[in-house]
Amino acid sequence: MKESALDRAAVAAGISLTYTNAKGEPEAISDETKRALLAVMGDATKEKGAPLPPVQVLSGGAARQLNPEGRGRYQWRLRSEKGREFSGELEAGEPFKLPSPLGHGYHQLTLTKGRKQWQTRLILTPRRCWLPAPLRNGEKRWGALVQLYTVRSADNWGIGDFGDLQQLLEQVARQGGDFVGLNPLHALYPATPDFASPYSPSSRRWLNIIYISVAQLEDFQQSAAAQKWWKAAKTQRALAKARDSEFVDYETVMALKLAALRHAWAQFSLRAEDDAQRQAFAAFVDDGGDSLRYQAAYDGLQAERRAGDADAWGWPAWPESWRNSQSAEVQRWCETHEEEIAFWQWLQWLAQTQFAQCWARSQALKMTVGLYRDLAVGVAEGSAETWHDPELYRLEASVGAPPDRLGPLGQNWGLPPMDPHVMRARGYQPFIDMLRANMRDCGALRIDHVMALLRLWWVPKGETADKGAYVSYPVQDLLGILALESQRHRCMVIGEDLGTVPPEIVGLLRASGVFSWKVMWFEQQRDGSYRLPGDYPRQSIASASTHDLPTLSGFWNAGDFALGEKLKLYPGKEVLQSLHEQRAKQKQALLDALHQAGAMPARSARQADKLAMTPALNLAMHKFLAATGSALLGLQPEDWIGMTTPVNVPGTVDQYPNWRRKLAQPLEAIFTDKAVTKLLKAVSQTRRGE
Repeated sequence: MKESALDRAAVAAGISLTYTNAKGEPEAISDETKRALLAVMGDATKEKGAPLPPVQVLSGGAARQLNPEGRGRYQWRLRSEKGREFSGELEAGEPFKLPSPLGHGYHQLTLTKGRKQWQTRLILTPRRCWLPAPLRNGEKRWGALVQLYTVRSADNWGIGDFGDLQQLLEQVARQGGDFVGLNPLHALYPATPDFASPYSPSSRRWLNIIYISVAQLEDFQQSAAAQKWWKAAKTQRALAKARDSEFVDYETVMALKLAALRHAWAQFSLRAEDDAQRQAFAAFVDDGGDSLRYQAAYDGLQAERRAGDADAWGWPAWPESWRNSQSAEVQRWCETHEEEIAFWQWLQWLAQTQFAQCWARSQALKMTVGLYRDLAVGVAEGSAETWHDPELYRLEASVGAPPDRLGPLGQNWGLPPMDPHVMRARGYQPFIDMLRANMRDCGALRIDHVMALLRLWWVPKGETADKGAYVSYPVQDLLGILALESQRHRCMVIGEDLGTVPPEIVGLLRASGVFSWKVMWFEQQRDGSYRLPGDYPRQSIASASTHDLPTLSGFWNAGDFALGEKLKLYPGKEVLQSLHEQRAKQKQALLDALHQAGAMPARSARQADKLAMTPALNLAMHKFLAATGSALLGLQPEDWIGMTTPVNVPGTVDQYPNWRRKLAQPLEAIFTDKAVTKLLKAVSQTRRGE
């Protein structure tokens, strides 16, 4: 069949014409979807006419040569990242070999012909991401996977904070662990604190200020007004309410912290101009540039507008003239609110400073990985990033997942995608900035939905997810840049590759040194048996579960099904019955694997339906995981203390308190619990091969 003009335009823009449906069959994308996505996408033809594209990425051992188009001769000048300059002439249509030596990094090539000039960014990258020497040498490490907001402690204000993170690092290291893995710490929405999903952030470059440990701040301690406020009965009642709450009370916690931080800011403002902290803050503001300025402006504006109108939750709900950071109204507001902007910039500085102190503590404890951060797949529509840079994001589309057996209409995550054509036109700087912001002060970065480096399912605004299509991204270029920034930051990379993974990216990730994620529940063979520990690939992190899945106890007791039934997530009794039958088979297969691997005592029960979730079974599951060949192992504190309720139930919005469930015990109790210390000792010994 002859390809239509519409199909050619779609393919040129990176829109796939088909996808694999729930039956495993190719299904065509409708013409309506192609037209809708072409209409919202940036112009893919802007680069035409230039002798070279705006950016060229050459990775690993790729030939260091370019192929300039056009006619005649060009004058060329190349300035290396380190400032060295090369120049000469080249002939259009003939291979141009780059001068040597030219190391990995970001270089600038300029071609000139007469009065015309063209710029090309040259990015030379290593082949693989960073890997710490102990892991390269075959050693294995384990750590705790923690949703920081769930942490209880004697000192926090009703939500886990960076003070708790330091304590976590110390306790995990004392038990033989090597890292603490975290949920995304991205900036959220201080004026709308109940919008709490860490995977729908306001910015992926800045931090969530709710994690600041206020009590540790010198300016809070030294402020007479702050201490008077702190000792007031009203404050202490609110604090007790926030601490005792079963779920994180975001509104109360944020109100407490912002009140305290306003007092601390007033004290900080009294510091002399040559004060070391004041100078460090000024340098932070300079480094943050426009991105920091407009993040702070957005937080300040959002707080002001929502105080006057509870429905003004974010810029999409504001008057038209306020919906862009560069509008005249916004600029006038910024000019008259410099002090307010400075306050919100200061909060970002505090958060970054305290997080950096956690990283420094992990290094003082001789942890190999220390901390690993989590990078969300996108930002929310009403975010500071889309408000400040609407050209980069396609606001008339959102990303999600195509239809499958569990979701016949697919998934719409409500996150506007970055336009790959705009990314390329900008020399991939938005991607580079995002990696740098998230690779600082940590030893590993987990990339949520790592398949996004290859493709994303775009859904036109107003449509259900089944009306979407895959849009491709320059995966080779992005992996090269990922390897370069990984090496420079000495930060290894973990790719969340669960679910449907396109075959073409599996080999690319492996070759780039990106770690795969292996969740025990999913590691079943075709015959239903569970993969044994020795069969787990070394270039991976193993875990029992994730934030979207049941805990060990929840899985074994089918608590997730009971909760799903209570929340009316299943279309009928038949579906629920089928799920229970499948779970019974999974439990038996897992118990068989535990026995086969020697994790369970030989005389213990061999029939899963007659075996309750006991400390002995919990220990066996942890020993099984500890024996895996994966270089990294991530364990959840929820599983150490036998919790059954999940932190998030996918597919729910208001039916369940997602991102709010706290740990059942405070840190001080968890790490003095004899059963927990026994379990973690066994994990450490097994990881070391003892």
